[in-house]
Amino acid sequence: MNLELTETQTLIRDTARKFAKEKVAPQARTFDREEIFPTALLKELAEVGLMGVNIPARFGGAEAGVVAYALAMMEIAAADASTSVAMSVTNMCAELIHAFGTEAQREKFVTKLVSGEAVVGSFALSEPHAGSDPGAMLTSAVRKGDTWVLNGSKQWITSGAHAGVMVVWARTSSAGNKGLSCFIVEGGTKGLLIGKHEDKMGLRSSNTVSLTFEDCEIPADHLLGKEGEGFKLAMVALDGGRIGIASQACGVARAALEASVRYTKDRKAFNQPIAEFQAPRFMMADMKVQLSAAELLTFRAAYLKETGQPFTREASMAKLYASEMANRVCDKAVQLHGGYGYIDEFPVERYFRDARVQTIYEGTSEVQRMVIARETFKLLS
Repeated sequence: MNLELTETQTLIRDTARKFAKEKVAPQARTFDREEIFPTALLKELAEVGLMGVNIPARFGGAEAGVVAYALAMMEIAAADASTSVAMSVTNMCAELIHAFGTEAQREKFVTKLVSGEAVVGSFALSEPHAGSDPGAMLTSAVRKGDTWVLNGSKQWITSGAHAGVMVVWARTSSAGNKGLSCFIVEGGTKGLLIGKHEDKMGLRSSNTVSLTFEDCEIPADHLLGKEGEGFKLAMVALDGGRIGIASQACGVARAALEASVRYTKDRKAFNQPIAEFQAPRFMMADMKVQLSAAELLTFRAAYLKETGQPFTREASMAKLYASEMANRVCDKAVQLHGGYGYIDEFPVERYFRDARVQTIYEGTSEVQRMVIARETFKLLS
């Protein structure tokens, strides 16, 4: 879609587009087939300023704003969703530590995330029996002198085996959501055990693991924010993270639409390109309309966050619509490719697999509907 962008936003978008085209896209199929975590690519992403798009320059960030971040995510996701999800989570962790951390925490951990020294960040909230319900969390953190001792387990942790910096939630009291606190845990800390890499349907070069904490001691000053403030921090992070996932969904859907246009112009049936037939043209018209609507919802949420306005409802609206849109668009892309859409010779089968999880992680579609309804009733009461 066409937007009147600032010079900075244009620079970020063009930087991401060039990087995606030259560095990410040529390797995406191989990374997916062989489940290769793109460590070198992610470090290069940091070098071009895409691991801290909304982080102040004094911590090494691009200080370009949330709209620029959404634009960059769309470009990287259009080339490879697996790379984009690692970028998304790293940006989310850096923003959370910058927003709630002490100056010392910012200097140490935000700079590590943004510079690529940490490779990537991980967001460790979900547990085997506590996904959409953080209040059911069992992982505990007990103060012991100058340390916190963590015990418990986490599930579905993106980039968990490679992260140099993790943001981890644990229970510090039995007071439900009010008993949760947030901690910064460095990769390789004694007592932090990495589980097996999950064999997933999509995002196959994105590392997803379980984590186990066995008497894992971290310094007392690694508490992020205040004790008992963890639930608030999680909700703030997820609000912003949903803009990232909406952007990712738009990028994948755009790639699927563009692939469909190319294919239907080349593929002939009954002595003419199938793009000349009404059915494919109508399908692609619907795909384009839905993609444009999702982009507008995403940019609106990004703009509200960037300008300091409430954006919780709008972020959920963008994430809900964009993620479900991406699934519809990728499904149609496979259909338009016919039998070729079902084999990995063409990229739409990867787009289809990668899009599926977008309605699940960082808040399922059902959770988004709950948030949207709650915020709407607040406005109308």
